[in-house]
Amino acid sequence: MNRHRLPTLAALGALLLLGAAIFEHAEASTSSFFKDERDLRLLSTALTRVERVYYQPIETQKLLDGERVGLEAELTHLHVSPARLPQLTADGDRNHDIAALQREVEIALDRVDASPKVHVDPVEVTQSGVRGMLAALHDPYTVYLTPREISTLEETLNGGDFGGIGVYIVQQTGTNAVLVDPIEGTPAAKAGLKPGDAILTINGQSIHGMRLDDVEHAIRGRIGTIVVLGVRSRGTKHSVSIVRDRIFVPSVHAKMINNTVDYVRLSDFGQTSYEEVRKALLDGKAHHAQGYILDLRDNGGGLLEAAVRISSLFIAHGTIVTQVDRNGNRASEQTTQSDIGTTPLVVLLNKYSASASEITAGAIQDYHAGTIIGTRSFGKGVVQSIYETDDGGALKITTARYLTPNGRSIDHHGIDPDIIIHQPADDVAVLGTASDAQLTAAENYLQQLARR
Repeated sequence: MNRHRLPTLAALGALLLLGAAIFEHAEASTSSFFKDERDLRLLSTALTRVERVYYQPIETQKLLDGERVGLEAELTHLHVSPARLPQLTADGDRNHDIAALQREVEIALDRVDASPKVHVDPVEVTQSGVRGMLAALHDPYTVYLTPREISTLEETLNGGDFGGIGVYIVQQTGTNAVLVDPIEGTPAAKAGLKPGDAILTINGQSIHGMRLDDVEHAIRGRIGTIVVLGVRSRGTKHSVSIVRDRIFVPSVHAKMINNTVDYVRLSDFGQTSYEEVRKALLDGKAHHAQGYILDLRDNGGGLLEAAVRISSLFIAHGTIVTQVDRNGNRASEQTTQSDIGTTPLVVLLNKYSASASEITAGAIQDYHAGTIIGTRSFGKGVVQSIYETDDGGALKITTARYLTPNGRSIDHHGIDPDIIIHQPADDVAVLGTASDAQLTAAENYLQQLARR
């Protein structure tokens, strides 16, 4: 399992997608003279979907210019000269604009064909053009996803059942060190990896300069095989051999604190998260908890349905979130009327709490169902939907923005806590421990309420 920090995301934008994963086949035109019909369908799908569903109106010329920039970057990467491509013009006619996108890719592929030492799949060149189109929107959440990235996303949202060693990984801001947070009971934890250990090598190969996605995939492998990690742990370096196994990653870690407070830490909003949170809260009630802490720190979000259902555990009636599309149409999600009476409640946030985390925290705050403690959240107040493409990848497109029950838009702003408590946000080894200042503040707050 790969826990990405939101500011360090590459193509996935957030492993953690707000809005149910909606996979659809988009219609596409065809052309008898295009080098590969898949390329044309991919270009047509990207243009059509963005023009129809993107949450803000856009100019087609911006997409065409973005495609050129993406193709030029790919040619430069391939050392194809000259890398500059002609600037083509959109005129608003769908067929003309698709043909212009097509022509730009054809020119780029002709340049590649003219370079005998360059060997590349033409589909990859087209994908670079699509990435350029979407990058022109300056929206980090609207991206093209490769088939491998789609597989990772589906795996995350479906509960994380896969072969691996059982760690979250995160890239530390500033140092770019890749830190691990082992999951209890997994091969990584049994082999002795500790929270905050830094990965230096994988099977003898340095990870310096590797993307987090590549680190994750290098760690994974066939069940029963061994991966050797070189790590730095508390100032010393050593190697750890770990046998890969099938891993199911729970999204909830729960415990009773001092036999009085039910602490529930939620790592993402996936398919199984609602049942996991509900069970943890009911266990706390069975142990006569006098207060509850829902820890959403470092939680980048997940499924909208999960956010609504989990919010409904704390809110009896009313709207949880409202989505607003490009035309101003509104769609509100109501509670499922399944609250279980977990009061008093504290919700912990930090700057990496985003998306579905902010939906839940915003609803709890608006209904005064709990107290928010920590630091301002990330501020991702937009919704993405996913559309399949014929190459096995997908387009993840921002299709709406969301509002809290009181009509607050938190995009680019975030949720402001009721009580602000700061602590180093990148210290994954601290969260949930006795050294956790924000958790301590939450405990003290609940104790004060109990004494009233």
